Amino acid sequence: MNLRAEHLAAHLAKQLAPVYAIHGDEPLLALEAADAVRAAARRRGFPEREVLQVERGFDWSEFAHAGAARSLFGGGKILELRLPSGKPGAQGGEAIAEYCSDPNPENLLLATLPRLDRATQGSAWFGALARAGVVVDVFPVERARLAAWIGERLARQKQRGSREVLEFLAERVEGNLLAAHQEVQKLVLLAPAGELALETVREAVANVARYDAYAASEALLAGDTARYVRVIDGLRGEGEAPTHVLWAISEELRALARVQAGAAAGRSLDELLRENRVWGARQQPMKAAARRLARAAVERSCLRCAQIDRAIKGVGRGEPWQELVKLGLELAYGSEA
Repeated sequence: MNLRAEHLAAHLAKQLAPVYAIHGDEPLLALEAADAVRAAARRRGFPEREVLQVERGFDWSEFAHAGAARSLFGGGKILELRLPSGKPGAQGGEAIAEYCSDPNPENLLLATLPRLDRATQGSAWFGALARAGVVVDVFPVERARLAAWIGERLARQKQRGSREVLEFLAERVEGNLLAAHQEVQKLVLLAPAGELALETVREAVANVARYDAYAASEALLAGDTARYVRVIDGLRGEGEAPTHVLWAISEELRALARVQAGAAAGRSLDELLRENRVWGARQQPMKAAARRLARAAVERSCLRCAQIDRAIKGVGRGEPWQELVKLGLELAYGSEA
């Protein structure tokens, strides 16, 4: 069984599976999901906990022994298997699959892993985890949902914010969810319950935003010029290489150009997105941009990327970071279809 992290609480309120595997690339949400499983297990009679950290040279017979052993205190036991590499190897894969074929009813197996690629998710051992219990998928909070996510966290501590306050907070903590959680918790110490004043939030919350190059391409496609400029400035301040930022932006623009060319020839947008490997959350922004932006403007932007590449290599005009900002402004303000 596969479950998204946001649905885990409702699941645990109704039942407790013998096996949970949590994998994802957002540490805060993965930690909270694991905490929720542990708390539910304790409430249902699993007071003991044994943690096995799988590192180089790990002896998998230790896992087999722990899985077969009874709890020392007469109740159930949480057997926590931590796989920081996400790769148990052949011996580990066999051990996990064997355990999952007949889980010990006195144990609850909790496996924690990083985000796994498609090939690993298709492995026999990972399939065994899914068949024996629940695989919890942990995804980062998308930028479009970040303000709402912050609002939900504030509500837990009996505070709330206007849309302006929530957007301000989102700008300050984007790309750094653990710090976002800490900043929200700080507000309960510095402000009373109820509505938060924008001035109070401005004084209390540090700017802990962290960006990656894909956030720049995401903002560019969405037409969010203010965010695009903020991300570019943040990446520059963090010492990111302009080459990587340009690559992320140019890849997205080239995909957009191909999608628009195919659509102009009468092909289906959904088919074109699949062909250009535009998956998941990227699909709707790409569709919207394909309809909103003029093809000629997108093609000019692709040419601009080539010019910026020359500037980065020192054989073209302009300062690369400033040229990246200009690229975004030109596309936003001169390209409505």
